[in-house]
Amino acid sequence: MSPVKGEKPRVLFVGGLGRSGSTLLELLLAQSPDVCAVGEVVHLWERALGADERCGCGERFTACPFWLQVGERAFGGWSTVDRDAVLALKDRVDRTRHIPRLARASLSAAELADVRHYADLYTRIYRAALEVTGARVVVDSSKHASLAFALRWAEDLDLRVLHLVRDSRAVAYSWGKQVRRPEVVDGEDFMPTFSPFEVSKLWTAQNAAFHLLASRASVLRLRYEDFTEDPAGTVRRLREFAGLPDDPEALRILTDPPASPVRAHSIAGNPLRFSGGPLQVRRDEAWRSRLPRRSRAVVSLATLPFRVRYGYLGQRESRTGETS
Repeated sequence: MSPVKGEKPRVLFVGGLGRSGSTLLELLLAQSPDVCAVGEVVHLWERALGADERCGCGERFTACPFWLQVGERAFGGWSTVDRDAVLALKDRVDRTRHIPRLARASLSAAELADVRHYADLYTRIYRAALEVTGARVVVDSSKHASLAFALRWAEDLDLRVLHLVRDSRAVAYSWGKQVRRPEVVDGEDFMPTFSPFEVSKLWTAQNAAFHLLASRASVLRLRYEDFTEDPAGTVRRLREFAGLPDDPEALRILTDPPASPVRAHSIAGNPLRFSGGPLQVRRDEAWRSRLPRRSRAVVSLATLPFRVRYGYLGQRESRTGETS
């Protein structure tokens, strides 16, 4: 079913700190034709337009038919986009340090013009993606809280935010590993790594930001652990939150996995998006045996308040996927 003409583009924005299962969740949702997953659009300006990295379909950004059509519909072609100007605008708007300002009830005229101009760039991309695919919802797994705060100021966007949370100790273990970025065509590059203390600061800051956003936008909180325990229930719940009908076909990937699932035209994200094999949902708990004791102690202490809030303390790891 194609989007209704004149209807605000609807986006399910996946927020939180990386290494929390967002890529897998996005790919599961994208198996249904009424969902279009575009990956981490926040990185489009540098990694796609700037470095011409590979789309999740395997093609370079400039050779991907989907993104060529999106660029044409959104801007009259990507060549018309002043990338340097966008990056300068991004620096003025989309940074964690700007969240307190973006969270205010009002902005100055100059600030509002910048934020709405920046949000409009994304709105155009979302609308074009829906037009190209005929989907009803776009999934953007950019995760950055600052972008979500900027998007709340958009004049013509139906924004729904998923706050995805994972145990801070698992996240710290994952960010300590060296992971190659297969989307880089020329040469070799790796995702950044962070120390346990750095991850603790990022994890706390991002989660605190999405708690703040919940008082200003439509936000649903979901734990990675609850997602992996009940993937079918999670997909149903997220489709309902995104305003999509309950559809048994959307769950077929979980009950009868095909050899080659639909690959999303995603920008950036976990290397999983390049896998052609079946999508399997399994909870990764390697951190329990592999995260060094000292690192575990640092993260446990530094993130204690939110770990308690999310049920990650001792035996009280209960289901806490409530609506914020």
